[in-house]
Amino acid sequence: MSSGHLTIDLGAIAANWTALAAQSAGETAAVIKADGYGLGAGRIARALAEAGARRFFVALAEEGAAVRAALGPGPMIGVLSGHMEGDTELIRAHDLVPMLNSVDQMLRQVEALPNRPFGIQLDTGMSRLGMEPGEWSALRDLAMSRKPVLLMSHLACADEPDHPMNPRQLHQFREMTAGLDVPRSLAATGGILLGSDYHFDLTRPGIGLFGGQPFAEARPVVRLDIPVIQLRTIAPGETVGYANAWTAERPSRIATLSAGYADGLLRALGGRLRLYHGAIPCAAVGRVSMDLITVDVTDLREDPGYLTLLGPHQGVDRLAAAAGTIGYEILTSLGARYSRRYVA
Repeated sequence: MSSGHLTIDLGAIAANWTALAAQSAGETAAVIKADGYGLGAGRIARALAEAGARRFFVALAEEGAAVRAALGPGPMIGVLSGHMEGDTELIRAHDLVPMLNSVDQMLRQVEALPNRPFGIQLDTGMSRLGMEPGEWSALRDLAMSRKPVLLMSHLACADEPDHPMNPRQLHQFREMTAGLDVPRSLAATGGILLGSDYHFDLTRPGIGLFGGQPFAEARPVVRLDIPVIQLRTIAPGETVGYANAWTAERPSRIATLSAGYADGLLRALGGRLRLYHGAIPCAAVGRVSMDLITVDVTDLREDPGYLTLLGPHQGVDRLAAAAGTIGYEILTSLGARYSRRYVA
């Protein structure tokens, strides 16, 4: 028996991309790094290509190779980490487009792949990836002589629409790219929602494709049903789980389910985790262990065969809030032991 059944709605992912594309002033790409946020980059890339996406972004060259194998020739696959040492053959063999982040990466690209396309990532204030203004000023003429296909940057606070960092980075991006006849990209999901000033030539939604905030109108993408392995009735005063972490205060019906922190049910959820039988919430009790959780199903009219962790009554962001994290971590933590089913 698997630890659960994960249903991934490719039609919802495509619909979310289409909705975000409709809000974007220019072309819309798709960010499918980390194996499509943990949901399967190959299947997702094909669904998005059918919906009209022609540009994709991944974090690493190895991820780009996998997406190229799924898509075949044609669509652009950008690599956000740029051209790292050891990437040359992957970039060449799989027709990838590195987003160069430094002088060292620019030199590596020029020396190893002088006739291959590349983009440039600029640091407009996030202090993470990209060329800082001084570095870019020194390198700009050389870079432009090599005809980059894209100039991009990334917003640090786009999920907070009123944050002063947003207009500050917008101003910096405009200054760093002024007068250059190269397509530009600044906005991911949050940036799209900030409005057309942030859109430029290409937007790059990621989490919004998968049903996550800040795209509140997104269609839900994942459903996770977890099977019940065993049911037992315990008396008041009996305890459940490691360290006797929960004590029954009434006669209780306890279901043991086949999933734990090895499957993405973060241990921090202990004491705050809810699962659903239809629309009825059921509290997990005791600690989350590696392979198992225990759930109080006393108030159900019947013994359940499974309970739903992600579905119509609890999305990734609600579950993330219970764990004190973000929806990105919930999605990318979903374990490999789930049996996966893709629906259109």
